[in-house]
Amino acid sequence: MFFKELYRYRHLLREVVVKNIKIQYRHSVLGVVWTLLEPLLTTLVLVFVFGRLFGAGRLTQDPNIINFPIYLLCGRLLFHFFSQSTKRAMKSMKQSASIIKKVRVPKFIYPVANVLSHFVSLMISMIVLVGFVLFFVFAASERNPAPILGWNLLLAPVPLLILFILSTGVGLIVSTLAVFFKDVEYLYSVFCMVLFYATPIFWSPATMGDPSPDGGLMTMLNANPLYAIIEMFRDSVLRGQTIQLQHLLYALVFALVVFVVGIWVFQRKQNEFILHI
Repeated sequence: MFFKELYRYRHLLREVVVKNIKIQYRHSVLGVVWTLLEPLLTTLVLVFVFGRLFGAGRLTQDPNIINFPIYLLCGRLLFHFFSQSTKRAMKSMKQSASIIKKVRVPKFIYPVANVLSHFVSLMISMIVLVGFVLFFVFAASERNPAPILGWNLLLAPVPLLILFILSTGVGLIVSTLAVFFKDVEYLYSVFCMVLFYATPIFWSPATMGDPSPDGGLMTMLNANPLYAIIEMFRDSVLRGQTIQLQHLLYALVFALVVFVVGIWVFQRKQNEFILHI
């Protein structure tokens, strides 16, 4: 039913995605250029703070990092997409309340459209990552060597697709919860902040001590699907390595389970939305 209605209302979904993108940049002087400047400026600040002021020696000695600016940007881009797309999806039902009360359309269109519009922004932001990669290919240094590029670069879309599935599932769940529980928006913001620091975006497990497979740190990281997704992306873009099978299987299964649960929860409760929005 979900995919059948998604295909049936695909034109409406496209229009809502386009509208969301236009609204996102409506009052911005820079417009879509900000999609490039924001990750660029944020990465430069984080590189200075965490690469220069804190732990610079340990970061440069970690063989898994190779190039800290690219390492950081990979994690930051993917996490930012997950965080922002799910937050926007969470608020989508209330923001579209006036339309939902007047027009009978599949309600899941709105959270899914918010995730899709942010995915488009993510694809635009990838231009910044391409620029970083090309810069360090031609201007590598001992501190920041050139990324290792190979055929594994073709596998980069795999973690992006898994991340999209995961974000859509989470978006459906939190958008449902936010209709019935007002505090979900605040709690989820705190959760995303904690998840940001708990995910190796600007740090590496090796810099936190001995990352033994049986240690508490690695147990926590291995339970975090974002860690697996970001590491798969870094393997393809930065390290020139084949995606690790355990990361692929865990992230894919986790994302599909969350996606199915999200569809089930949303469709079970959607008829009650009109009473609460």
